[in-house]
Order: sequence, then C-alpha cells, then structure tokens
Amino acid sequence: MIETKGLTKRFGDIMAVDHIDAVIKDGSVFGLIGTNGAGKSTFLRMLSGILRPDEGTVAIDGREVYEDTQVKARFFYISDDQYFFNNATPRELMDFYCTVYPGFDRNRFHHLMKSFELDERRKINTFSKGMKKQVSVICGVCAGTDYLFCDETFDGLDPVMRQTVKSIFVGDMEERNLTPIIASHNLRELEDICDHVGLLHKGGILLSRDLEDMKLNIHKIQCVFLPGTEPEDVKGLDIMKIERRGSLCTLTVRGSREDIEAGINIYHPVFAEIIPLTLEEIFISETEVAGYDIKKLVL
Repeated sequence: MIETKGLTKRFGDIMAVDHIDAVIKDGSVFGLIGTNGAGKSTFLRMLSGILRPDEGTVAIDGREVYEDTQVKARFFYISDDQYFFNNATPRELMDFYCTVYPGFDRNRFHHLMKSFELDERRKINTFSKGMKKQVSVICGVCAGTDYLFCDETFDGLDPVMRQTVKSIFVGDMEERNLTPIIASHNLRELEDICDHVGLLHKGGILLSRDLEDMKLNIHKIQCVFLPGTEPEDVKGLDIMKIERRGSLCTLTVRGSREDIEAGINIYHPVFAEIIPLTLEEIFISETEVAGYDIKKLVL
C-alpha cells in the first residue's frame, strides 16, 4: 500500500503539490486526473523518489521512498517525457534494466517486442513517439514490480495499442497483483480501467474515491417542469449545475438516485429521466464547483 501524508512540493513561489493525503490500495488501478498544472506529474515524481518532498511523507508499506533503493525496486516509473540512453537499442535497454530489477522477465520481453512488431536491434531514437511509449510499457511490465507509475502513458498510442496495453495491465493485476497508478488528461481512457480516482486541483486533492461510488453519488437528470415551475424553485436537492434548452432542463445533482428521484417527483414534472455521468462530466462538475474555468480544460 502507498500512503502519502501532508505531501508538499514548492518550486520557488509556485505550490505544485499542496499537503496531499492519499492512500493507494494494492491490486487496484488508481487514476490520477486533474486540471492543467494541478501537480499530477510532480506527485508521481515524489511517489517514485525522484523529487524530495518539502513537507510530508510518501511511503510504501510504511517505508519512505526517497533514497531507499529497496523500496524503489518495487516500482517502475514511465515518464511522460521519454528518455533513453543515446544510441541504445531495446535489447541494450533490457540488459540495463536486468541489472536494476533482478526479476526482469527476458523471455516475456522478447515475446512482447515480437508481438508489438518492434525491432530489438533498432536504435530507439529512430522510433516514433508511440513506439517509444510501447518500449517503455514493455519494460515496465517485464520488470516484475509491484507498482507501475504511468504519466500520460496512453498519449501517443493508437486505439488498438491502448486497448492492448490495458489488457496487459489487467492480466498482470490478476496474475501477480500489479498496482498501476495512471496520471492522464484523457479521462475516457481511464474510465474503463480505473477502480479508484484521485482528482487534483491547484496542487491539492478535491476528492479521492472509488469510481463506482463517485458515479453513484452524482447524477444528471433531464426534465420538463409544469408551467410556472422553474429549476431554481426545486428545494431539498444539492443542485450543482443547471442547463436549459427550451423547456428541457438538465440538472447535475449530488446525491443518491433514489433521493433525487423523490425530490424531483414532488414537483410532478411532465418528463424526468436520470442519466449516468461519465468520468469526464464528473470531473468538469467538480472542478466547476471549485471555481475552475471549463474553457481552460484540456481533456
């Protein structure tokens, strides 16, 4: 289990990560989402021991990560900014990682490189961005670590390859209890694989919750009220957002489905239907409540 307490990092006057408390349970997929500059990459770099926290702690099973080589051997970090040794080939990269990770699976590496149709003897600096990401993912899963830290890992991969990578992650979770921690702007990519989501905003966590619980606690309802009734007249519901298209009103409401239905039915609407929200819609709703301008989002 990974646990952070009061985790804080500043760069001069910039507060990149602001006193984050988080728990990442083993055997689940933790999705890290957030607004631009929210601190996702900085958070991952502190998890991996690249950056020293200014305040607070980050620990794996009670052992602090920074400068502990034994703890660092339990995870593999795939950076958004791909870096490889000059003129290195995938095979040479494999040889290097075998010295760092004793459990590195050479046979699986050869198998995946062949399956992904990547040449082990070709210089990595001649690969495309997507091919470089594939090499990083292959090295990550073959390292045999307990945790895999992924910063925008799906960026640059085509749709087929994204699904392939997700299948590999799921297979390793089932076989050896791998725990992927995935930071991404592409919320649609996270929705079908994540068990738990942490939402970062301005360096702090707005919420950290199981994805299913999150979806059960916020709903969108489309309705048409009787003449003389306005959505602003609705009382007893935690309405986060109101949208109108003619007589059709769309309300984003926090609460259980049963409570929302009961609250709306009091007003005897002509039409009412509850629609499940996507992770992207939940993200937008929560950040709007926090005062973030939706027009600045990059999803």
